[in-house]
Amino acid sequence: MTRILFIIPPHLFFEDFLHPLSNAKQIRKKDGKLYGSLVTDMPLGALSLSAYIKKYCKTKVETELVDFNIELNEIDTFAHASPSAYYEEYLRNELGSEPDIIALSALFSSSYYNLLEIVACCRKVFPNTLILAGGSVPTSMYEYLYKATDAFDGLCYGEGEVPFAQLIDAEDRYAFINQHPSWITPKKIAEKVMFSHDFIEDLDDIPFYDYPLCKMAKYGANPAIMAYGSIKDKIDNFHVMTSRGCPFRCTFCASHKVHGRTMRYYSMERVKEDLLRLRDMYGAKIIVFQDDHFMADTERAKEIARYVSSLGLKAVFQNGLTLYSLDRDMLQVLKNAGADQLVLPVESGSARVLKEIMRKPLKLAIAERVVDDCRDLDIYTNVNILIGMPGETKKDIEDTRQFLRKLNANWKILSVATPLVGAEMHDICVEKNYINSADIGCDFRKAVVETEDFTAKYIQDVTYDINLDVNFLHNTDFRLGEYELALKGFETAIRAKDDHGFAYHYASICYEQLGDLEKSEEYKKIAINSYENNPIWRAAFDKFNISPYDRNVEMAKFA
Repeated sequence: MTRILFIIPPHLFFEDFLHPLSNAKQIRKKDGKLYGSLVTDMPLGALSLSAYIKKYCKTKVETELVDFNIELNEIDTFAHASPSAYYEEYLRNELGSEPDIIALSALFSSSYYNLLEIVACCRKVFPNTLILAGGSVPTSMYEYLYKATDAFDGLCYGEGEVPFAQLIDAEDRYAFINQHPSWITPKKIAEKVMFSHDFIEDLDDIPFYDYPLCKMAKYGANPAIMAYGSIKDKIDNFHVMTSRGCPFRCTFCASHKVHGRTMRYYSMERVKEDLLRLRDMYGAKIIVFQDDHFMADTERAKEIARYVSSLGLKAVFQNGLTLYSLDRDMLQVLKNAGADQLVLPVESGSARVLKEIMRKPLKLAIAERVVDDCRDLDIYTNVNILIGMPGETKKDIEDTRQFLRKLNANWKILSVATPLVGAEMHDICVEKNYINSADIGCDFRKAVVETEDFTAKYIQDVTYDINLDVNFLHNTDFRLGEYELALKGFETAIRAKDDHGFAYHYASICYEQLGDLEKSEEYKKIAINSYENNPIWRAAFDKFNISPYDRNVEMAKFA
């Protein structure tokens, strides 16, 4: 029996978990302190690997999963001296016997430093275990990882099902790592070996994901799901992928490093079988699609959505939608599948940035048409925007502000552009010395890029400034007198940050307009308290010439 432990590092800088930025999503725990919000998506990579090796390995395997996003989300307080002290105590006290193999799976650059701390603790607690890592971070950042630590025995390049299964069955696992082209070692790097993917061409070969491996009930509290206004309670939601790959060459994206640029699909029969199984065996109510490019085959996408609808399930798309494929018929099909809220990847309000810098195949007129169609069809829209691409100018950023003011989307999600290792954006930043080496594990919350056109501080400040501008002062729903819709956005902001002065202020006005004077007065008092006792919110109110004591200025704008 080979015992395998999968570990998922936190998707957030630990410092940002313990001391979240003032403009970041926050969770107040039972100790009264504010912590950074952890996204608890089901770790599909580990679930796929576990299912694959259980089916195909000749060696009998037993698998276990520790997702530190879930574990940290569950704790009431963090009382350890350091992240390493927490990881080490957990590994010593919460696990059984020493695993034969530890496989760490890291998708996001923000997991980089957590990955290093966890592997050091694993090596200390389990000195005889074979320790591996895979996912986007090891695939793209293997040179950084091996310069930082010698605790890894091997890193997997790209998808891991085939090379991992072959490693498990190898007579000499260390020798196998040294000879297989999908396993990365320092020796191979020094010898300038070219690493290669070992893709599964027919995705139906991957068994039904090993969902029981994870603590399924705890993923129902996923903040990314709870942010959807139409989802009020903790509901069983299950993540799926129906394809792998993406042919686009957006400069800010690194997904191709793992799954490649060629589209591969599960068969329709397999997709339907899995969805039915999730509903009937596991009580799934929400299906969260995690495809990088769900819309690659629009007729296939419609067929999947119609099947979701026939099962009485609700579809959620956190990513994977392509705006030019979202004609009115497609939008209606998605709406019928329960997708009454969509995340639209507009990415920039500057036509020049989209075409010349991001190389994203999108015209702004298409974004406007899709948003307007969604409003007609009563589909709530969140629009993703990145600020601070290398080559972007302050004029481009202001063009984005002006575009977002007139775009009829319900909410705009503004993030700082992040140089993910493996993305062309990162290569540009390194070549032109736009980032420091210490910032390789950055995420979308904190600006680190500095160019001839702007500083990192400018990007950090202007991103939040535009957020306040377009989501509050120029909120589309508020402007149109759609106060119940406006409240959905404002109260989502309150859940993310429970001292959000602007959110309470504008929500108070909405409640007044809807006739709930008691709730309006309650929120007004909180907004005034934020203004009087929090210098950050006082500065924001004063900058935009807003008074929490008097709503007449805001109402006069839209009279």
